[in-house]
Amino acid sequence: MRKIITTFTLLSSILLSGCSMLEEVNSSLEYVNDATEHINTWKDFGEEAPQMIQEAATDSNAKEELETRLNEMLVEIDEFNNTDAPAIAESVHQQIVDKNQAIKDVIENAMVDGEVALEKLQDSELYTLINEVTTMMNLLEELGS
Repeated sequence: MRKIITTFTLLSSILLSGCSMLEEVNSSLEYVNDATEHINTWKDFGEEAPQMIQEAATDSNAKEELETRLNEMLVEIDEFNNTDAPAIAESVHQQIVDKNQAIKDVIENAMVDGEVALEKLQDSELYTLINEVTTMMNLLEELGS
């Protein structure tokens, strides 16, 4: 009887620890997917922004579209920064959060009364920061493998 109870207890603990490992793996993969999507959003914006800024200088509709896009990016930053990262990804997550905050500061400094000051945006380090965020894709690929 004692052997049966000991065996049952041992098997139960193995199964439970296996379940928590599986949850951690799933959580890590989900985080990598979310972070990859976030970085791709910045990459796309970085590719589109120069043209958008150039058009916004001469077209009020393009300027409104740029302002809308910048506001959407600010929301994206807040949503991602509030993501719970699994333990294995905490360091990478913090690096992305730090870059996100720097980008957010640049965008907010380029906005005056809800309107974008194009000169401030053009003269900012926005593109450098976006490039730095996109290079973090390598760190995510290491987590995902």
